[in-house]
Amino acid sequence: MECPVPRESLPLVVDDLSTFAKALRAQLLQHEPPQPPGHQTLLNMLARAAGHRNLQVLKALKAQPPAPLPKPASPAAEPSDIVRRTLRLFDDQGRLTRLPVKRSLQLMALWGLWMRFDAKRPYREREVNQILTAWHGFGDYCTLRRDLVSQKLMARTADSSVYTKLPARPGEDAMALMRALRQFSH
Repeated sequence: MECPVPRESLPLVVDDLSTFAKALRAQLLQHEPPQPPGHQTLLNMLARAAGHRNLQVLKALKAQPPAPLPKPASPAAEPSDIVRRTLRLFDDQGRLTRLPVKRSLQLMALWGLWMRFDAKRPYREREVNQILTAWHGFGDYCTLRRDLVSQKLMARTADSSVYTKLPARPGEDAMALMRALRQFSH
């Protein structure tokens, strides 16, 4: 008689079910017929559709407690809701762990990446990719690079060979986010 293996409970939170379904469908369409995807492949597809690199990353996120929020300097300096929610997307090293579905959180998270660039120097595309790869954990530096440019946080030449950090005026929430991320990475 075979002993049943205890099942591990692994919650999967999906911010936007429609986006999740579209991402899962796209992966299923790329799968080679005639066989449906195996158990492990399907688990990885589900994790990727939810914005994680794979199932192992999702399990690792469950295993590590969320990074504590830095203590505000005074009660009046309590971070806003969007800052708190955006900070939960970063690990205790200040790395963006996943791209949120909600656009307002995506835009706020971009400030955490923008601060990693030096305004006094130009960057080759490869250097931008390396910096973004170092500061996020879900393997999509192309989307991040494109968003930094489209949000006018970075500029690039017409041939996309040289990027520069643009001067920008972050709002109060973005400033609070960047202050908190500096504390994480020190």
